[in-house]
Amino acid sequence: MARYTRTFFSALGLSAMLMAGAAQAEEGKKVSIVDDRDVTVEVPAQPKRIASISYFADDVALALGIKPVASTYMTAGREPAFLLGLTSGMKQIGQRAKPNLELLSEAKPDLIIAIRRYTVGNAAQLQNIAPYVAYNMELLEESYSETAALSKLLGKPERGEQLNADFRKHLAEFAAKAPKDIHPRFMIMWGGATPFAFHTENTSASIVAAIGGDNIPGPKSPGGEFGIDLSLETMLEKDPEVIFVYDSGPDRPHESNPIWSQLSAVKNNRVFYVGDQWVETNGPIAREIVLREAAHYLYPDTFPAVDVRAEAAKLIPAELQN
Repeated sequence: MARYTRTFFSALGLSAMLMAGAAQAEEGKKVSIVDDRDVTVEVPAQPKRIASISYFADDVALALGIKPVASTYMTAGREPAFLLGLTSGMKQIGQRAKPNLELLSEAKPDLIIAIRRYTVGNAAQLQNIAPYVAYNMELLEESYSETAALSKLLGKPERGEQLNADFRKHLAEFAAKAPKDIHPRFMIMWGGATPFAFHTENTSASIVAAIGGDNIPGPKSPGGEFGIDLSLETMLEKDPEVIFVYDSGPDRPHESNPIWSQLSAVKNNRVFYVGDQWVETNGPIAREIVLREAAHYLYPDTFPAVDVRAEAAKLIPAELQN
């Protein structure tokens, strides 16, 4: 009996060792992906510690039930409502345009997901900290491909595809319900002495246009940028009926220009200072909230006002909210 027991437990020990070895081997695996720089990157097959330079990776990861360890911010001291303020529990590594690489290194990430245009200049330094993957995060079509790619990278490809399918369905439903005889002229802009406005292909502008809005900056030129400097004089000429301004703080020089008060949107109190989701729109949580906010702001008699945190709570698993 004693001999049998020793043999049994020896077998159990061997089995446990084999399982542990298999798990370690799995964790040590690498996969190759091509990011939006057209660079092939070797990344962990099962990344555990994700750092996000922009809110996009936070957005996708939280929708998948994963909490990143580090994140940049858009405006210092403000945790984004569309992510339920959960970034406050992540290591803060600076503003998205100027990430602090020392703080990033301290977070010990095993994967960095970054916005391309702000990080290509220090790609080598980022790659020395951890595998670095960059996405454009600019256009609606990229939102679908980037969400799918990152969901696959994080081990949940089916969930990523479902999030994309759900949004396509919701976008079509809102477009079908929107009044067909009203096409409000709109623009989405960063405030400033000379505002920067988004072309129609940009994710947030695409969403507003898809439900019937007429974007006054129009489409981008082939190979051109996703936005354009638009003077107040040009704005008056095109006269938007609804203006979405990214709320980056109390400094609003555009409001001091006498032309501003002549715009129809200003006269009719249809200027809306909007949150971070209107700039960081490519993730599955942000785009769903922008869709609902845009529908209400364009057609307040048809679509209800939006509780951003309540909508976010529907997409972020409850276990991450506690």
